[in-house]
Amino acid sequence: MKPSGKTYRRPRNRSGPARLWFSFLYSVSGLRFAVAETAFQLELATYGVLLVALYFLPVSVVFKCVLLFANTLVLIIELANTGLETIVDMVSPQYDINAKKVKDIGSAAVFVSLLLALALWGSALATIL
Repeated sequence: MKPSGKTYRRPRNRSGPARLWFSFLYSVSGLRFAVAETAFQLELATYGVLLVALYFLPVSVVFKCVLLFANTLVLIIELANTGLETIVDMVSPQYDINAKKVKDIGSAAVFVSLLLALALWGSALATIL
């Protein structure tokens, strides 16, 4: 969805270092849009807290990497879900059962990634208790 008051034009094709630079800028722009979403804010705050906890958690480095991967996967899936919901809202502004299905499936993907992270954190805590 375009922010009101701004017009956008298609970016021109670039190559080499300029392409990498502009790809980075587009990614930062995408993160800014995502951070405006409440669900992403909550997951990002949780990620930060768990990152600190992960540093102090007395488990192997491999287990820490698995936990870091699971936590990051939640953010990645949420980013994909936010993009998916934006597209669905754009192509189907009025209520449609198929649009609801797509949005619910995206939400389910986030939920499954959260369950994975929760299960792994539970097993990590079980090994130290």
